[in-house]
Amino acid sequence: MPEAKRARAVGFNHIALEVGDIEAALAFYAQLFDFELRGKSEDMAFIDLGDQFLALQKGRSQKSDDGRHFGLVVDDKDAVRQALAEAGIETLPGRFLDFRDPWGNRVEIIGYDNIQFSKAPNVLRGMGLTHLSKNAKAIKELAEKGMAPG
Repeated sequence: MPEAKRARAVGFNHIALEVGDIEAALAFYAQLFDFELRGKSEDMAFIDLGDQFLALQKGRSQKSDDGRHFGLVVDDKDAVRQALAEAGIETLPGRFLDFRDPWGNRVEIIGYDNIQFSKAPNVLRGMGLTHLSKNAKAIKELAEKGMAPG
């Protein structure tokens, strides 16, 4: 019997984080990032990331995350580092810029210029981020996959 065709994973639509309180979570993340809400209810909030979003969901009960995390891509990693310091939020030890939110969600901050992840030009335009570009290392990694920006 022939093997069934499998779907190919092509990306993320959203990441969902459980938090204790929606308003407190929005206030916490607003200290660090400039963002727009895609929508909000009593138990959920959706932070717009252009063609993706970060979902905040009320109801976290598990202990703090250690290894489990997600990488949030930003246009200015140094600005996040400064905002973390100004807010008195401790970064985690190691070579990456990681922190935990008040509910124990571990977040790694990654600069857009330094990774393969790429927003389509039309999405960058819609987000007002057409000035973003990739560094030589990221361009090389993309070129090796036939995905270099043109």
